[in-house]
Amino acid sequence: MNSNHKKVVIVTGAARGIGLATSKLFLKNNYKVAMVDRDIKELQKIKIDGSNHKIFNFDISDVKTNNTMIKKILQWGKRLDVLINNAGVADFGKIETVTYKKWRTIMETNLDGSFLTTQNCINFLKKTKGSIINIASISGLRASTLRIAYGTSKAAIAHLTQQQASELGEFGIRVNCVSPGPVKTKLAMAVHTKDIIDAYHDSIPLNRYGTELEIANAIFFLSSDEASYITGQNLSVDGGFEATGVGLPSLRNKC
Repeated sequence: MNSNHKKVVIVTGAARGIGLATSKLFLKNNYKVAMVDRDIKELQKIKIDGSNHKIFNFDISDVKTNNTMIKKILQWGKRLDVLINNAGVADFGKIETVTYKKWRTIMETNLDGSFLTTQNCINFLKKTKGSIINIASISGLRASTLRIAYGTSKAAIAHLTQQQASELGEFGIRVNCVSPGPVKTKLAMAVHTKDIIDAYHDSIPLNRYGTELEIANAIFFLSSDEASYITGQNLSVDGGFEATGVGLPSLRNKC
């Protein structure tokens, strides 16, 4: 296939973790991948063969440069078929200790950046009847301690998905959301102590963390023609964590 006719996907937060795994999966499926991240050092570490990807060093939450970023990507890719709003930051703390600056940093990246990027991509996605996948989190579906900013931002992403799906459906644009549960990423491992890891294992029916590839597979499915009648949905990829009530460890001990 001529490279100018290949489908093009934008992946934000592509330098590591779920974003990097997703980028590699789309490349494997013959897409051109625009890999966006504000961390230039991590972007430069990426070693992928071939010419079907390009890195773009931008901060998606910067309202002054977001539209420029999209224009540069379209100059390279010539079209846009899929947008994956994956970029996100986390900073955990008690309600009374979270400063407004920390609150705004999380909201600017996790929520504002996704809003801005989508808004600047809409006209291009209309031409291809494309797809948008927003990445939320199980923390946006189940409240827990220390996640007042992060959890709230991800809950907002889930509702943003429904709003976008409602408005953009008439143009053939599908918008869905993936909410990962505990996933073995560098970000998670940096903040999850052994006690937290053990507690998650006890609370997840599948009794393990997910992998980056498992999340990427869900993202790819929702963007594909196989999901052509799915829009406005939030898919939890969490080993059953959201569905589980209290008492799972005790019940296991009695089995």
